[in-house]
Amino acid sequence: MTEAATSSGHSRSRPYGLDDRYHLQHVHLFASNIDETIAFYKKWFDARVTWDGDYGGARNVFMKIGIGAMHLYEQSPRDLGRNAVHHLGMQVVGLHEVYERMKAAGLHLPNPVREHSGGGYFMVKAPDDVLLEVFEPGKSRDPRVREYYGLGTGE
Repeated sequence: MTEAATSSGHSRSRPYGLDDRYHLQHVHLFASNIDETIAFYKKWFDARVTWDGDYGGARNVFMKIGIGAMHLYEQSPRDLGRNAVHHLGMQVVGLHEVYERMKAAGLHLPNPVREHSGGGYFMVKAPDDVLLEVFEPGKSRDPRVREYYGLGTGE
């Protein structure tokens, strides 16, 4: 791990062994039924609970989904809108298989998988009306975009 001095002079390890100082590390969502929300992300996206405890006077759950992280706060959303959040993007392998499993389970899927030269996606609502874009990048995407999605630049 790379060491860096903070403004207070303390040395800190850089996350993930990278030289980058800043990382979008997690999304934190309110959950009106935290157990239902945990079950949803476990079932559909193989989420793993890494910590479940009290933080700031309420139950907080930290989950990993692939390389990403999601935190849940056991409290109903404070308003009916999504504030500035439009959707969360869930990258998958086997888009059509995930779609068919969700459809067979009775989840409301307003549209079929939308295909384009760069892959495909569909939208579905998670608990508390959190809108998810479930997507799989295609092989014909710009190499820079494939690299961004962690797929490298090759086929």
